[in-house]
Amino acid sequence: MIGLVLAAGAGRRLRPYTDTLPKALVPVCRPEGGEAARTVLDLTLANFAEVGLTDAAIVVGYRKEAVYERRAALEAKYGVKLHLVENDKAEEWNNAYSLWCARDVIKEGVILANGDTVHPVSVEKTLLAAQGNGQRIILALDTVKHLADEEMKVVADPATGVRRITKLMEPSEATGEYIGVTLIEPAAAAELADALRTTYERDPQLYYEDGYQELVNRGFQVDVAPIGELTWVEIDNHDDLSRAREIACRY
Repeated sequence: MIGLVLAAGAGRRLRPYTDTLPKALVPVCRPEGGEAARTVLDLTLANFAEVGLTDAAIVVGYRKEAVYERRAALEAKYGVKLHLVENDKAEEWNNAYSLWCARDVIKEGVILANGDTVHPVSVEKTLLAAQGNGQRIILALDTVKHLADEEMKVVADPATGVRRITKLMEPSEATGEYIGVTLIEPAAAAELADALRTTYERDPQLYYEDGYQELVNRGFQVDVAPIGELTWVEIDNHDDLSRAREIACRY
């Protein structure tokens, strides 16, 4: 199993930071003692390394040169061999296509992390601990947070897994929020790739979570693992970035 980070998007709501950087490389923590500022990508790679992953792939697109420039330094710092996967439509299409671009990587089995989610390593540990019972895709789910309209909401049953995953749901109907971290077993790779292709061909602006819904609609069981009461944040705008900077150095 290897790590996989989606870091191709433009992150336009974080300008001017993202005028020259992909969102995953916007600084979120400035440690004391002169150490270089850490980014979401730094935090995610550190999590991967802590749970024993020695390889990771990064899907790049918007401002990809910034990731290429830091590749060697990131490999040296976290001891993780990095493979860069290019998304040729990163500034035009949404992330269902971005994840489909990594379809060959997924065949190895991955822990997928969105490039804008600041979270502790306990999330990866929770997903790995949930392996072994026949689950092929396991979503990290926050069942504690108070939900609003913007969140990626999930309705799930412990026995049958995910029934719905969408932002377009009344918060009161949801079991919890998908936080943007998934464990995907190799046995799910072919079916997931086909569902993602169907999804972006239907509408290039759809999310990869819509690909998960496509799988569910086909009868594929997508499972969840509750992460408990944790502090994490998905960085969509400047308010989220401020919140991320409050918590990131804890991790």
